[in-house]
Amino acid sequence: MEAFLLSTAVIFVAELGDKSQLMAMTFAVRYRARDVIIAITLATAVVHLASVAIGALIGSAFADYQGAIAIVAGIAFLGFALWTLRGDELTDEEADKARTSQGAAIFAVGVAFFLAELGDKTMLATITLATQHGWFGTWIGSTVGMVAADALAIVVGALLGKTLPEKVITYGAAALFAIFGVLLILDGAGVVG
Repeated sequence: MEAFLLSTAVIFVAELGDKSQLMAMTFAVRYRARDVIIAITLATAVVHLASVAIGALIGSAFADYQGAIAIVAGIAFLGFALWTLRGDELTDEEADKARTSQGAAIFAVGVAFFLAELGDKTMLATITLATQHGWFGTWIGSTVGMVAADALAIVVGALLGKTLPEKVITYGAAALFAIFGVLLILDGAGVVG
């Protein structure tokens, strides 16, 4: 129980203001909140399970791959930026289909969150917690903490989506994805850190 409570609190705080919250807000405007939460939960559970495994077994080996993971995630973010901009060219029928397609939304959001969390501070915090506390409590707690923090962002995104014009949201989301992509690539290449 201690591992659960500690990891829930630590990861919730670590996630506040993180890029994942901005992603959650962006996706909440584009897709149904339920689909976004399902995708975040699945992606987080997978990433954090890997994190606790690394923390419990071979925590020091992870640092060797952080740069490459950041570069791959950055390239994916640039792809998401282009994909977001492409959405403006869809017909109303196609856009409606994309918004109501549960599988596509869950897959798209899940992949984005999975890539964004690889090497992220919440993943590293989960690894660190797992080196000192039980893996199961740390896994469940870190997943709950992250989903709770991102759920706050989803509520904000849903509220903003009702008052902002779609073009503002589209261009803003594309810009955020592009900025994060460039920063991740630079970080992975060792230019910034």
